[in-house]
Amino acid sequence: MDLTELARRNLLDVFGERDPEARAAAINEVFAENVTFTDPEEAVVGRAALNEKAQRLLDSAPGFVFSAAGEVRVAGNLALLAWNFGPEGQPPVASGTDVSIVEDGRITALYTILG
Repeated sequence: MDLTELARRNLLDVFGERDPEARAAAINEVFAENVTFTDPEEAVVGRAALNEKAQRLLDSAPGFVFSAAGEVRVAGNLALLAWNFGPEGQPPVASGTDVSIVEDGRITALYTILG
């Protein structure tokens, strides 16, 4: 899987996926086993912790959806994707950028920068 696809799948198939089974399957395909995820609130390690983080986020925002706010930008093994988050069909209430570090075809580290 190339870096562009990994970044898009992270946004839509992981953090945007409300079905826990579909999200877990995507996590196994997109992320390394010991992935590190860091955002302004915390850092978590491992696929299970990442899944729990995504679930908590989605539970806190029913009816909200993620959307890409531009194209994926790639440099070496780094992918950046800006995103928006908010009620479907309405202006976003949050935005940010995901920075993914990829090794051996999977994301090994993911940083979310808000704003």
